[in-house]
Amino acid sequence: MQEKVFRDYNAPDVSVAVKEHYRKMRKNQTLDYVKRMHKKYLTFDKPMDLWDAMRHLNSLIDVSDPDINLPNIQHLIQSAEAIRADGRPDWMQLTGLIHDLGKVMFLKGSDEDGTSQAEQWGMVGDVFIVGCALPGTCVFPEFNSLNKDMQNEKYNTATGIYEKGCGIDNVDLAWGHDEYLYQVLNNHRTNKLPEEAMVMIRYHSFYPWHSGGSYKELLSDKDAGYLELIKDFNKYDLYTKSQKVYDLDEVLDYYQPIAEKYLGTEPIYW
Repeated sequence: MQEKVFRDYNAPDVSVAVKEHYRKMRKNQTLDYVKRMHKKYLTFDKPMDLWDAMRHLNSLIDVSDPDINLPNIQHLIQSAEAIRADGRPDWMQLTGLIHDLGKVMFLKGSDEDGTSQAEQWGMVGDVFIVGCALPGTCVFPEFNSLNKDMQNEKYNTATGIYEKGCGIDNVDLAWGHDEYLYQVLNNHRTNKLPEEAMVMIRYHSFYPWHSGGSYKELLSDKDAGYLELIKDFNKYDLYTKSQKVYDLDEVLDYYQPIAEKYLGTEPIYW
């Protein structure tokens, strides 16, 4: 039996929608856009229960994903259950369950920002650093030249606006669900997730770095440790995708105590 190939963007069955998503993302995700999205969406003014947020992902299919067309909540449960089956720590199981939860951004998103169900280019997909040159390891690199920052000499060099060796904690990534959830949890008063979990949440979509090997000029010594964490997590984020469908209520009894252990019982402010 032929092994399934994941993330094959050159496959003949990759949809027009996937390619168009990345065209819009590469064109529109400039440094200025990212700064505006931080200001607009990191307001932490919408309280919502964790499980209510999870259920909202029953309404969202990630248009950027060439491997699966199920509601996003299924991918989260699939990831968590694989981590659980391997006997990994409970915090990592919870990380698998919530790592894409930033996609609830669509509840207060808009087509104009690319943060809606119809227009997702500001919410999902592989992220890259803004404020410096776009690498050839980006998905559909032919779209890199559409980004107007690449015509700006301040932004189109290997280091751009950043200092050499500054580390990925000190750059601005394209706006999306990773950074959104990271910032939401960072703001959550009762968050006790370990640093490893927060790294997995923040950088799991940063493929040009963790899989493409780009941005060497900007990396710090600390990023080598981050890379180990992301490659470990990526096994569960990527290779667990299937058509198996779960019911959240059937696994809730197991995951709820873990969520309360690390996130408390208070609503999360989005």
